[in-house]
Amino acid sequence: MISRLTLADLAVHGAHQKGHFSLSSGLHSGDYLQCALFLANPVRAERAGQELAQAITAAMIEPDAIVAPALGGMIIGHETARAFKVPFLFTERVEGRMALRRGFGVGPRQAIVVVEDVVTTGGSTNEVIDLIESLGGCVIGVASLVNRSGSDNPFEPRPYTALLQVSFPTWKPKECPLCRQGKPLVKPGSRPVK
Repeated sequence: MISRLTLADLAVHGAHQKGHFSLSSGLHSGDYLQCALFLANPVRAERAGQELAQAITAAMIEPDAIVAPALGGMIIGHETARAFKVPFLFTERVEGRMALRRGFGVGPRQAIVVVEDVVTTGGSTNEVIDLIESLGGCVIGVASLVNRSGSDNPFEPRPYTALLQVSFPTWKPKECPLCRQGKPLVKPGSRPVK
């Protein structure tokens, strides 16, 4: 069982990368977390899902379902749902907006926990929260593998838990020292950069 996720755990599997990155939030950073590389091993993914489920249970009410944004939250969301033995739903970006597709639906007042891999600004997660609530679901909490938002709980008043909290500097593109140094910019991730 993963007792504590560390940057070393991520780095050894290539999931903590150094360079000059344009994050999906539109911010720039010298650090990028590609949790899919850590979660690519099914045993690690299952253990991380179990650990996150335990953290959710300790912090909030038991969910009826787990919802995650595609693509980043899909593996950890699925494994967390498996640990709870509840349905897993995911959202997709359609015409610039989050949507439930592929026959997924949310029941009235269904207790949902939104699970992400990495939270930076919380933008994608907040879009998922808005979508679930617009469909009549009740988002009772949020969880992620990594919190790099700079806030203990960027989703207050909802409960939030993460297996690892990190602090990496981020900059608006016009303020980015890495841009001024002429370092090549990489645009990783699954969401179009703003």
